[in-house]
Amino acid sequence: MTKRRSFSDKFKATVALEALRGDKTAQEIAAKHKIHPTQVTTWKRQAIDGLTGVFSDKARKAEDNEAEVKELHAKIGKLAVENDFLSQGLKR
Repeated sequence: MTKRRSFSDKFKATVALEALRGDKTAQEIAAKHKIHPTQVTTWKRQAIDGLTGVFSDKARKAEDNEAEVKELHAKIGKLAVENDFLSQGLKR
């Protein structure tokens, strides 16, 4: 029984990019890289599906980060006030 091969992300991206270019068929790309043509098609589909996330996630992540930073600043301020209050109470 043969061991299942695993491919690096870089290799998958290279194959998917070749398939996206459209210069060669999936059969030709598969033969060149010694993989099954179905795998080429799958990686191509995954690349196309992932492309939308490349552009949309940046804006969404920036908004999420800004909201998180504001929340953390508020928490820091609250803790600073509590710390000052408690330190004054211990001095008495």
